[in-house]
Amino acid sequence: MPISANRGRTVLPGSAAPLLAVPALLFALITWQVVTGGPLVRLDERLSRVLVNPDRCSELLADLGNVQVAVPLLAVALGYVAVRGRRAGADRWWLPVAAVVLLMVLVPALVVPLKALMARPGTPAEPPGTGYYPSGHTATATVAYGSAALLLFPWLRTAPARGALLALCAALVLGTSYGLVRRGYHWPLDVVGSWCLCTVLLTSLWLFVRTVTTTDRPQRPGP
Repeated sequence: MPISANRGRTVLPGSAAPLLAVPALLFALITWQVVTGGPLVRLDERLSRVLVNPDRCSELLADLGNVQVAVPLLAVALGYVAVRGRRAGADRWWLPVAAVVLLMVLVPALVVPLKALMARPGTPAEPPGTGYYPSGHTATATVAYGSAALLLFPWLRTAPARGALLALCAALVLGTSYGLVRRGYHWPLDVVGSWCLCTVLLTSLWLFVRTVTTTDRPQRPGP
């Protein structure tokens, strides 16, 4: 990320603006449709009836979004990144790790009030109740696995290793999302809304990490 000479302020690249604006607008659109019961909601309900088919596999995939699963995996990744950054002599090796921890704390602080405000009923596969939009399990999986991939990426030296990391992250998030919809825990729009919200959060994290590691990023990380 370019740094201006004026007081060292960070200049936001023009290409980053759509990464924030597009998912934010999509989240606003989906939320509006949920609130008003618009055409997207009716389509969403028809799609859910086609997709829902509860089985053990979908339940296990949905469990990838449990805090008890996602957060320990994230903690392992953060521990590795912290050790590597400290050994590399980065002045602020702890700052990206702290940012991810703060972001994970922010997820329920955002999602829980939204659930209460939207008060969307669950699918027919769920007991009567409200608070299903946006999907908290999807948000937990997306931020946890996405943050882990974001911080681990610079430490991988080869393109195949980096590609495998991104593929694993995508598989975990998509697997969780598929399991939630297939099991009937959530409507598809609950999941897509969480994707949009978390894209904004992860993009903000990426911009922050690029800023604070501009001068601290190791030049030749070891294996």
